[in-house]
Amino acid sequence: MENTHICNMISFDNTEIAFASKSKKDLQWSYRLFKMIGKPWLVNLGGWFQKVAFALHLPVKGIIKRTIFKQFCGGESIQDCDAKIKHLGSFNIGTILDYSVEGKDSDQDLDSTKDEVIETIKTSKANDDIPFAVFKPTGICRTDLLEKANKGEAQLEGQYAKDWEVVMTRLDDICKAAHEAGVPVFIDAEDSWFQDAIDRMADAMMAKYNKDAAIIYNTIQMYRHDRLEFLKVSHQAAIAGGYILGVKLVRGAYMEKEREKAKEEGYPSPIQPTKEATDKDYDAAVVYMLENIDKIHFCAGTHNEKSSQKLAELMTEHKIDPADKRVYFAQLLGMSDHISFNLAHAGYNVAKYVPYGPVKEVMPYLMRRARENTSVAGQVGRELGLIIKEKKRRRK
Repeated sequence: MENTHICNMISFDNTEIAFASKSKKDLQWSYRLFKMIGKPWLVNLGGWFQKVAFALHLPVKGIIKRTIFKQFCGGESIQDCDAKIKHLGSFNIGTILDYSVEGKDSDQDLDSTKDEVIETIKTSKANDDIPFAVFKPTGICRTDLLEKANKGEAQLEGQYAKDWEVVMTRLDDICKAAHEAGVPVFIDAEDSWFQDAIDRMADAMMAKYNKDAAIIYNTIQMYRHDRLEFLKVSHQAAIAGGYILGVKLVRGAYMEKEREKAKEEGYPSPIQPTKEATDKDYDAAVVYMLENIDKIHFCAGTHNEKSSQKLAELMTEHKIDPADKRVYFAQLLGMSDHISFNLAHAGYNVAKYVPYGPVKEVMPYLMRRARENTSVAGQVGRELGLIIKEKKRRRK
């Protein structure tokens, strides 16, 4: 279908559209929260305090639930997220339910996470406002086992080999449920010392379930200097295997940890030398995928205005309709509404990652989000500046 939309009409500075979903009270509340998050010392103190408070059984759950949890999470259960799903849907923004419980290692907990992910798939099938499901491989596999498997499944012996078979069964249970429901599922990326195993897991599931549609999506982190080539190799594997490649493209989330581990253990860092190199490869990956859109369906997970604008422009150049389901944009709940809402208003496919889970269990996720906002250059200032602009506009 020829795209008649003029993408340069999108303005990520349009705060009227960006904050259309927020009341005056909501806007003021977000302003106060980002002011707090903008103070690194306060974020670090808050992280320490919540650990102590939970250990001492202090009544902090209510405070957390009314503040940072409210900003970045949908609720404690799938049902709790219903209002958020419906609210986002009213602005043509989809929801990706992300069960954000981390750090579990027992078979019972890993099976429970698998079952929860399948529940999100079932919920998605029944609700057009939920276009994707998602899970972290460390949610269904012990980290020590995943790290061993990273060196090659042939290296696994004895109980490790048996445990790996259980993991692959969990993986297949999720992917089979997604295939039967017709609900695409993202396999999230993780640390590089897990990622080779995860890539093989994703490749196996795509070869099995992506023959007719992109159901399984692997996640590619472009802050790694080898990922552009990996994308091209993955594409060739999909052509040879007769399946569609599903990709969630992101810049990446573990840069500092990756560099520290590489330095400590004396191996070359897998991370790009500069942010500019990451941006260059990210944009090159987008161009490559659009040029091969018949075989690669993708979701651009980015909070970067330039990348989002560039993708919209390229879709126009390639005559790809904004509503073409082969291309999605995604951002995290509570962040970059100026990108999400303006793109959705212009007719593009947009979804928000909506984390959920018991307050205590999702605290590691929440503290990462808070620290991410303080460490990413200009993130808090950008959010605050847009909120202030909208507050001024509403006073006129």
